[in-house]
Amino acid sequence: MNRAELVEQVAKATGQPKSEITRTLSAMLYSVTGALAKGDKVTLVGFGTFERRMRKARTGRNPRTLAPLKIAAARVPAFRAGKELKDIVNGRSKQPTLVLSKGKTASKPAAKSASKPAKKAAAKPAKKAAKKRR
Repeated sequence: MNRAELVEQVAKATGQPKSEITRTLSAMLYSVTGALAKGDKVTLVGFGTFERRMRKARTGRNPRTLAPLKIAAARVPAFRAGKELKDIVNGRSKQPTLVLSKGKTASKPAAKSASKPAKKAAAKPAKKAAKKRR
């Protein structure tokens, strides 16, 4: 799922215009990015935690020449999934129904067609025994 598909799905679920969802998603990502840049953690209970980690300096190799080269230390973003997300992904629990407000629930997003096109039975050609004439 890419950003446009996410915006479309959230708009369908909430009934809000795509333009508003796009602005909200952009603001959320901006806020998370800013917090990570400052070194803060962003925890979304049940979903997971975004944090900044330090990657140590190390020695790598140039794949063409195999010459060693130094790779500098770097700060990298990391995500650690929460228990609820892990359980849903692993099939140990079901995703709860989305409750919007005042008891309204979102309609379940349309699942992509699960039926796979039937593979044509590939008839293997009969192998002919090659007889050598002497």
